[in-house]
Amino acid sequence: MADTQRSGRVRRVLAATDGRLDRLVDVGLRWARTHRAPWWLVDALFIAAAVADAVLDISGATALETWLSLLAAAALLLRRRFPVLAFALTVPGLFVGSAVVAASVALFTLGERTSRRWLMLLAALVQFVGFSGFVGPPQTLDEIVVSVVYALIFALGPLAVGLLVQTRARLTDQLVESRRAREDERRQAAAVALSRERALLAREMHDVVSHQVTLIAVQAGAMQMAGRDEAERGFARTIRQLCVITLQELREMVQVLRASGGTDREIAPQPVLTDLPRLIAESGLETSTTVDLPDTLAQPLQRAVYRFVQEGLTNVRKHAPDATVRVSGRIHGEHVLVDVVNGPARSERLELPGSGLGLIGLGERASLLGGSMESGPQPDDGFALHLRLPVEHVPAARAV
Repeated sequence: MADTQRSGRVRRVLAATDGRLDRLVDVGLRWARTHRAPWWLVDALFIAAAVADAVLDISGATALETWLSLLAAAALLLRRRFPVLAFALTVPGLFVGSAVVAASVALFTLGERTSRRWLMLLAALVQFVGFSGFVGPPQTLDEIVVSVVYALIFALGPLAVGLLVQTRARLTDQLVESRRAREDERRQAAAVALSRERALLAREMHDVVSHQVTLIAVQAGAMQMAGRDEAERGFARTIRQLCVITLQELREMVQVLRASGGTDREIAPQPVLTDLPRLIAESGLETSTTVDLPDTLAQPLQRAVYRFVQEGLTNVRKHAPDATVRVSGRIHGEHVLVDVVNGPARSERLELPGSGLGLIGLGERASLLGGSMESGPQPDDGFALHLRLPVEHVPAARAV
């Protein structure tokens, strides 16, 4: 019983030790993959090993053998740019001197950097013959077998390692390319899905929203014709004109949504500062305007100002249609400042539905242009919108 318990403990200790060693090796391999040595350090180690190989055998060597061995070590400096020339310069030292390490490193480089198979096999054959002569002429069958085996190892080993490194590099490139291809496919799939959603949204806007707005325009036209007084007919005329403008913008939006996903096609024509007087006049509100902004402002800034005033007037028409409105715009320092302020409603407020998304959209538009938008009630029970945009706006790729 005691022997069984001891054996179990020994097995557990061995298993735990084996797991720790595996984890340690995995950590070391991961570190080696992510912390590659610089090329010059690798070449320095190879050259140092080749010089040491030549020096260790220099005592019984002639001057020619010594210089040929050192030449083979120096040839490794060329191995990255000229691998064939580097191997060729190691051959004299391999046959005459002591350049086994230099020739092996040069042969490894051929396998790593050359795609010509016949050249690799020729270099391996030269290495085989040269190393066979290096170990001396064999005398017995055992010596012949040992000589052939060692020559094959030194001829095929470096070449096989070089081919392995080359294959690994190619596989890595293929994996990277495959990953890029998958990412491109995902982006294309997302673009197709976006295009389908845009087309679906366009159909819904065309079939539902445009139909309802058209009905409103028709009813407003009938009210305009059958109105009891000029004021009533004027209200109907304004409603009909707004419906016509809305339908036009809706058709332009539908065209954009039906465009291919991912394009930067814009709604045309885009509103600018010169369109503000018409927008204010068509609002039907009692408005005082003091907009002193140059029409040389960048197009994204002009569109933002127009949409800001448009949303402000829409809010007034919905919640306080008989209130007075003040629209002002000016440049102060390096910023464009625009205000839409309305006074208190002079009659009972209209309870129209509102999602609040208009103000959120204005805030997002201002943020994309590097500015800000503030809104809030006034002490006299009115409401104010304040827009602040830098004159030097963000690049057009991010403009709204």
